[in-house]
Amino acid sequence: MTISATGRIDTIEALLAERYSCRAFRPDVVPRATIERILAAAQRTASWCNSQPWQVIVASGEAARRFSNAIHDAASASASAHDVHSDFPFPREYRGVYLERRRESGFQLYNALGITRGDKEGYRRQSLQNFRLFGAPHVAIITSDEALGVYGAVDCGGYVSNFLLAAQALGVATIPQAALAGHSDMVRRHFGLGDDRRVVCGISFGFADGEHAANSYRTNRASLQDAVTFLES
Repeated sequence: MTISATGRIDTIEALLAERYSCRAFRPDVVPRATIERILAAAQRTASWCNSQPWQVIVASGEAARRFSNAIHDAASASASAHDVHSDFPFPREYRGVYLERRRESGFQLYNALGITRGDKEGYRRQSLQNFRLFGAPHVAIITSDEALGVYGAVDCGGYVSNFLLAAQALGVATIPQAALAGHSDMVRRHFGLGDDRRVVCGISFGFADGEHAANSYRTNRASLQDAVTFLES
């Protein structure tokens, strides 16, 4: 059966609208065949000169728990959430509308969880849930080749986006996590990665806990007018 152009874009738009960053997962494992189908779809991602720089480690079950315990210990020992050692620089600062959006997103989460504004201990406690993988039974670690620099990271960003959409299409919830890349040396050691690999991010995934308050809200998106400039002459 041939799907019309309208049907195709309708499907993509529906998946984009449905998907959100899941912050509470059920313990049920995703079947291996489903994971492989997600990975096969994401493998079709376009990349600079078809370099396909992504290499992916998928940890499940006990392997995911060992990694979660190790990185949670490392993060808990950090002086603050800003004590990171990432292979790619984190934002120097958020300014203007970017700061507004960041704050809005954060307060949506904290309000949903009943964490009051200014509760720094509550903020840190919730931040550390990143390293518990929000209870997800699976995590994918995305790495790029060191020599490809930022272009390799950009290509991996495309891979991550396609992974998220493929997972959504198969009923699998996801959350891409830069927080895991904030401990890139530890990630490299834990998984025995070579010095030529750069940690881009992690993706925790599984089946969403739809009853959890952390999954009860959705973030906003800017309008086209805020993001696009049309030039016609």
